[in-house]
Amino acid sequence: MTTKYLFFTGGVVSSVGKGVTAAAMGLLLKERGFNVAVQKLDPYINVDPGTMSPYQHGEVYVLDDGAETDLDLGHYERFIDNRLTRVSNFTTGQVYAETIAKERRGDFLGGTIQVIPHITNEIKRRIGLAAKETGAEIMILEVGGTVGDIESQPFLEALRQLRNEVGRENCLFVHVTWLPTIGATGEIKTKPTQHSVAALRSIGISPNIIIARADQDVDKGLCEKIALFCDVEKDSVIPMKTADVLYEVPLLLEKLGVGELVLGKLGLEAKRKPNMRPWKKLVDDVRKPKPTVKVALVGKYVELQDAYMSVREALKHAALANGVEVEINWVHSADLEKDKGWDIVKKSDAVLVPGGFGSRGIEGKVMAARFARENKVPYLGLCLGMQVMCIDFARHVLDLEEANSSEFDRGTEHPVIDLMIDQRSITDMGGTMRLGLYPCLLQKGTKAATVYGVAKVDERHRHRFEFNNSYRADFEKRGMIFSGLSPDNRLVEIVELADHPYMVASQFHPEFLSRPMRPHPLFVGLLKAAKERAKK
Repeated sequence: MTTKYLFFTGGVVSSVGKGVTAAAMGLLLKERGFNVAVQKLDPYINVDPGTMSPYQHGEVYVLDDGAETDLDLGHYERFIDNRLTRVSNFTTGQVYAETIAKERRGDFLGGTIQVIPHITNEIKRRIGLAAKETGAEIMILEVGGTVGDIESQPFLEALRQLRNEVGRENCLFVHVTWLPTIGATGEIKTKPTQHSVAALRSIGISPNIIIARADQDVDKGLCEKIALFCDVEKDSVIPMKTADVLYEVPLLLEKLGVGELVLGKLGLEAKRKPNMRPWKKLVDDVRKPKPTVKVALVGKYVELQDAYMSVREALKHAALANGVEVEINWVHSADLEKDKGWDIVKKSDAVLVPGGFGSRGIEGKVMAARFARENKVPYLGLCLGMQVMCIDFARHVLDLEEANSSEFDRGTEHPVIDLMIDQRSITDMGGTMRLGLYPCLLQKGTKAATVYGVAKVDERHRHRFEFNNSYRADFEKRGMIFSGLSPDNRLVEIVELADHPYMVASQFHPEFLSRPMRPHPLFVGLLKAAKERAKK
């Protein structure tokens, strides 16, 4: 079967919900029996998001093969439930790095290197590689950013060329745009959408479908106006009001007939009838009144909640499994150092400390771990959250007052967290950490083994520092249990406390493998313990 291509572009503003819409569309097509692959094309010149500030980029999402990718790939995996690989995301930086490397090797035989055809050819090569590796019947490609951005122009030009090469009958352009509302009159305006489509058409691309996003209902008249001015069919303008439940988006698209609309335009017929009942049940369960448990999320980047996108979603998944509503209270770890925010932590039923890099706010995280330990408050630590739990234990249980991580204090007398041996000769920062899926063996009778219910798991990592095994025996004598270890017994993967309702932390990032209908066991365990504490 010839691969069909579904191209998603964004208009008017960024963060318009393009990634969620693309992910939801992928689900609808997968439910109709098609092998769907997804790819995100990011226009920024960074080689990958791994070294970018979470304040600018949000979460770095890690795949099985160790690729550090855009957070939209988290949406793709949570909705479509496909395990993605590094071919599913590439950036302008990667495209130029590859093209320049070819030029340095002499592959172009001294020719002048230009955006067209060399850069656009590399973009098309990477798209073709993804289609080939995945064997996709339908490829969904999302172009990051907004139409009109200078940096996205080579990507759009490449897609225009690709449409002509594979045939217009095999391509569909979906433009996701924003309809702003004038506050004084409450009037929804379509003019920005018209300008956005005009900019797209100026480079030779006319959208086949327009997803018109808004915070309120969009009436039929507005859709007809958009169709008239943007030269698309009336039934191809899809109004999409902001959903109060993220996982309702596929249901809304299905209700509006978008799945069949897309197949019709691509000349395809559904192989089977879609079964959206599990998603409807999921959304119904979200809306049911439930008791609330409060989780204090003590992080370094809480001003931008997208920096913890997968953590937030994993908490919601686990809450549903426990029949509770989770109220996430965002606490900046640096505030705790200034004696601020403790009232929020003390009123919470659980504490979660996620990952992060750098020394800012570290002592606040250590203090949060100590509070949870001393007050028997359920605690889950993720990556850095595990390391600060070990630092607290060393300082206040083993009485090693100067204990620290060598990441934050290179001269510490007690580096209970230290640089991994295979990281010590590395100088480049990007893409050089311990990344991707690694096995972990669980110790019988531990809380970790109980919540997982299996003896071996595979989890996604992203770290340079690890627990220093020189201290393992001392920690075990005082009640720290190393409940998850690498098969060679070298790397501590999970730690927990013996005399605590639920104080568990992992060196890996369990949030990346949590799914709406398969919540991650470590998060389920945390919310179960929080629920029991809330009852008391």
